Amino acid sequence: MPVRISRALLERILDEAEASPCHEICGLLLGQGAEVRDIRVSANVAQDPARRFEVDPAVLIAAHKAARQSGLRIMGHYHSHPNGGTEPSVCDAEMAVDDGSLWLICSPSREFRMWRTGAQGLHGRFAVCDIAVDA
Repeated sequence: MPVRISRALLERILDEAEASPCHEICGLLLGQGAEVRDIRVSANVAQDPARRFEVDPAVLIAAHKAARQSGLRIMGHYHSHPNGGTEPSVCDAEMAVDDGSLWLICSPSREFRMWRTGAQGLHGRFAVCDIAVDA
């Protein structure tokens, strides 16, 4: 079953990546079932934002509160690769947890791919996840 996301939400993420070609952008994906219904943009608080990402802990806490109040859940997160790749990097694999969360990876050139964490796949951590973009 593909993960669904609206064109409007996806465009917000891609616009953010396009506007930050030298640093990784990041944020959270909130939704229900197999549908991403909202995003939370975060500053990248990593020590080296050109090569890594780290969601601001304050954004993460606020997203958990918002999710509880709205009935949504944090499904995963998004981030960009300034080098243009949409595959998880070795650094991404080091950070990944085998919990089935979603990783939407995009590039400044507006390419994107969805991944789901698991015990197998790319780097022993990631499987490609089908994505359906709704109008």
